[in-house]
Amino acid sequence: MQRLTAESVTLGYDRRIIARDLSVEIPDHSFTVVVGPNACGKSTLLRALSRMLKPAEGRVLLDGAAIHSLPAKKVARTLGLLPQSSVAPDGITVADLVARGRYPHQGLLRQWSPDDERTVQESMAATRIDDLADRYVDELSGGQRQRVWIAMALAQQTPLLLLDEPTTFLDIQHQIEVLDLCAELHETGGRTLVAVLHDLNHAARYATHLVAMRDGAVVAEGPPAEVVTAPLVERVFGLRCQVIEDPETGTPLVVPAGRKARSRDAVPAVPEN
Repeated sequence: MQRLTAESVTLGYDRRIIARDLSVEIPDHSFTVVVGPNACGKSTLLRALSRMLKPAEGRVLLDGAAIHSLPAKKVARTLGLLPQSSVAPDGITVADLVARGRYPHQGLLRQWSPDDERTVQESMAATRIDDLADRYVDELSGGQRQRVWIAMALAQQTPLLLLDEPTTFLDIQHQIEVLDLCAELHETGGRTLVAVLHDLNHAARYATHLVAMRDGAVVAEGPPAEVVTAPLVERVFGLRCQVIEDPETGTPLVVPAGRKARSRDAVPAVPEN
C-alpha cells in the first residue's frame, strides 16, 4: 500500500470540473514530478493530495485512511506543502518563519523545546540559509525566499513533501539550486517528494517517477526514460520534437523542432465558402 493515493477523484472549483475519475499512486520514497500543459489539472491534483481541496467524488488516502477524515495536525505531521504562492507576514525574520514549521508538533502539554530549536537549526543548515537567520524574509532574493519556505516545510519533519511549482519566477541558476536541493532531500533524507514543474527537461532530469497529465487525466506515468518520448510530448503538449540523451545526466532531453519545420507541417486553414 502506497502512503499517498488518489482514488477515482473528481476535482473542480464551484461547478467547474477540472478532472474526473482521476487515480494516482505516489510511489513511496520517490521524487515524483507532475507535468503537463497549462490548466491540465496539475496544481489541482496537488491541492487534493495535500488536503487543501476536497474531491467532489472519490477520495484521497493517506496511509490507507481518507485524508479528510484525519485530524489536521496529524496530516501536518505527515505531509508538508509548499504552495505555489507563499506570502510571509510583514517584518518576520527567516528563523521565525522556519520555526512556524514546528506548529504541528506543539500542543497544550508540549511547548517550544530544545528539540524544536535543533530541528529549526538543522532545517536552515540543510537549505543553506543559516547565515540568513536574522534577516527579514521580505528583503531576500527570490531564490533565498524559496529556500526559506522549503526550510519551513523541512522543519515539520514530514516524510511526505509536496511542492507546487517551486521554481516559478526564478532565474535558471536559482531553478537549478532549488531542484538540486530537492534531489538532495530525496536522496539523503529518504523523503517522498511530489512536485509540479513546467519545464519538462528539468522534470526528466530530476524525477524518479513522472506523471504526465492532459485535460484532467493521466496520460502516462513511470520512469522519465520510459515516459518522455517524442510521440508522448506531441500528444501531451502538441509540440513536435526530438528526444535525445542529456550529455550531462543521460536522462531524456527534449529538443523542439525548429520554427520552419513546424510551419511546414502545420495544417493549412480551410478557406470559407
